Amino acid sequence: MTIAPERPALEACDCEIQFLCGHCKHDRCACMAAAGSEYEAMWAETTARQVAELYFNTHCVNWLWDEKYRNILLGYTLFVAIPRLIKRKSPFPKALHPYCIDSGGFSELQKFGMWRLPAVEYVALIRRIVGQLGPEMCLWVAPQDCMCEDLVIYGGIGPRGIVFVGTREMRGLKPGEPEQDRTTAVRIHQRLTVNNYLELVALAPEIPWIPVLQGQTLADYEYCDQLYREAGVDLAAAPVVGLGSVCRRQATSEIEEIVSHFHAKGYRLHGFGVKTLGLGRYAGKIVSADSLAWSEHARRDNVRLPGHTHINCANCPEWAVRWHQRIVRRHLTPAA
Repeated sequence: MTIAPERPALEACDCEIQFLCGHCKHDRCACMAAAGSEYEAMWAETTARQVAELYFNTHCVNWLWDEKYRNILLGYTLFVAIPRLIKRKSPFPKALHPYCIDSGGFSELQKFGMWRLPAVEYVALIRRIVGQLGPEMCLWVAPQDCMCEDLVIYGGIGPRGIVFVGTREMRGLKPGEPEQDRTTAVRIHQRLTVNNYLELVALAPEIPWIPVLQGQTLADYEYCDQLYREAGVDLAAAPVVGLGSVCRRQATSEIEEIVSHFHAKGYRLHGFGVKTLGLGRYAGKIVSADSLAWSEHARRDNVRLPGHTHINCANCPEWAVRWHQRIVRRHLTPAA
């Protein structure tokens, strides 16, 4: 077996963002190979794009309080997930930057097919974390919602060989019982999502929980919206409404239609995991998004900033900021 030689780290350039994927012609990314002759059609019309805020999705939770990163990350909002936060045993220092907390639901359902933590325990965990980090810096916290992708529902082998166990048990199916059709399964996930939000708000009204819309088709998301209305929740009045199950379909016309539909209703949407191809389509119709693309890019393409001695900048706040600036530079103005 021939072992490919290790590629040297690519020192990042100072180019403006040129393509919707977030790269420039000097970047070594897979986009050009994937798009072929259509790559030139991906030029970003950045002057027409708007996005209120793009959060750093980071697995380096110490960025929140580490003094040595204070000035580097000044003015940015960090997006951190519960699976990363619960690894810390000692009390959290006070956060120096605004933050949002993600429930880590995709990984939870992917690995276990259900939420193992009851709502009351989730509340206790969030209260401890927010109380120690500082509630004044917490923008919002995601509930224990249930994603509606087929892989999550039915299980199987996902990208990069990741195993999804499926949610049969969570949906009340016993061994040997026939599988449910997609609509039935999605409706169960949606009801669980809405009910969890209602329970969390009742248990801890002081925590800034956000409601999350889940579904597959536009009709699914409208049904989820109806469930909230029937429960007395006016999503148009909510400061933020999460839009789930869009990450793997973010750059499609279907998701653009869904975003446009709820934007027209006045919903202030947060797009979970929306990358630059998605932002290129509907950045003016969401108020925020989170992305880990900066880290994935550095790791995949072995990017290293000039003068940096680490292997690559996959855990580097300076690269994260630089990537962020290239995406939302002066061309991307806040949405009205």
